[in-house]
Amino acid sequence: MNGRVVGFDAVFLMNTPSIKKEDVESAWFVADAEGKILGRFASEVAKILRGKHKPTFTPHVDSGDHVVIVNAEKIQVKGANKPQQKVYTRYSGYPSGLKKQSFEDAMEKRPTFALEHAIKGMLPHNKLGRQMLKKLRVYAGTEHPHEAQNPQTLEV
Repeated sequence: MNGRVVGFDAVFLMNTPSIKKEDVESAWFVADAEGKILGRFASEVAKILRGKHKPTFTPHVDSGDHVVIVNAEKIQVKGANKPQQKVYTRYSGYPSGLKKQSFEDAMEKRPTFALEHAIKGMLPHNKLGRQMLKKLRVYAGTEHPHEAQNPQTLEV
């Protein structure tokens, strides 16, 4: 047929809708981390922050929602020795500048660190990811100051 497509219809020429920053409507969610597994919970929250749960998801636009996490101090890691085995490391750049901290020690010093660190690693590592991370609020206890936004309960 001379290399031509037969039966090509104009339906295939429709563009995929791409939303703009001005068209984004953000909702507020509150999620309870009590008794949840760290990685599984963090991936669901990262999906909400990124906006992948919406049909209008656009990769280059921050179309996600605000998420408030309560009871961050009661998050769990799976496995018998996992709280001692899971180690957070950071390096200052200087000789002998490697700092190590176990999950238990991190939770004693700052109960919100583990969740913030896990969610941050699941977002894009650029300006857009930093913008998405600003819509995350993590609290160690059950109280949070965001009742005025009427957050919906998020079941994870």
